[in-house]
Amino acid sequence: MSTARTEELAKRNFYDELIRIRDQQRKDKETALFVVKGKEIPWELNPQGIMRWYMHPEIDDTATKNLIFFVQQIPPGSCSGLLKFQGGQVIHIIEGKGHTVIDGVKIHWEGGDVLQLPLRKDGVVFQHFNDDPHNPVELMAAEANLVHCVGVDRGCGFEQLASCPEYKAMQKEAKESSK
Repeated sequence: MSTARTEELAKRNFYDELIRIRDQQRKDKETALFVVKGKEIPWELNPQGIMRWYMHPEIDDTATKNLIFFVQQIPPGSCSGLLKFQGGQVIHIIEGKGHTVIDGVKIHWEGGDVLQLPLRKDGVVFQHFNDDPHNPVELMAAEANLVHCVGVDRGCGFEQLASCPEYKAMQKEAKESSK
C-alpha cells in the first residue's frame, strides 16, 4: 500500500540532494568568516543576561557551525537569569569573581577558572552570581550546537525559570513608558 509520503519521497533523488548540499556548503565556505571580531558583534540584553553571540544556530556566515559560543557580562552585584537546560556547557571566567548555583549546589569561581555545567539526562538548573559589588564579571561559554539535530530542548527541556535583574528592569521600564 502506497502512502502520499511514499509517493512524494519517490519523486526525489536523495543522493543528488546530498551532492547539492555539499556543493552549497563548499560555496558558503568561500565567503565564510574564519575570524569573528568581537567589536563587530552587538551586545544583547535578554532574560539570561547581557550577551554577545559569536556562534549561534541562527548565525550562518561562520566557517563552522558546530558550536554555540557567547560572551556574557554580569554587572557588579547582579546575576544571570535562572535557566534549565541539558548542560554540557564549558565556561571560562575571563574576569571577576562570583559563584554559580547548579542544581542547588554553590560553586565559587574567579577570573581564569573554567566551570563545567554537567550534561544530565533530566537537565541542570543553574544561575551565575557576581559576588563583587564594584566590578563586572565577564565569562565566555561554549557548547555543542545540537539544535538542528535534536532540538533546542535536547530531550530535557530548555526553560527560562527567572530573568536577570537588568532584563526585568528593561521590561518594567518599557511597560511604564507605554502607559
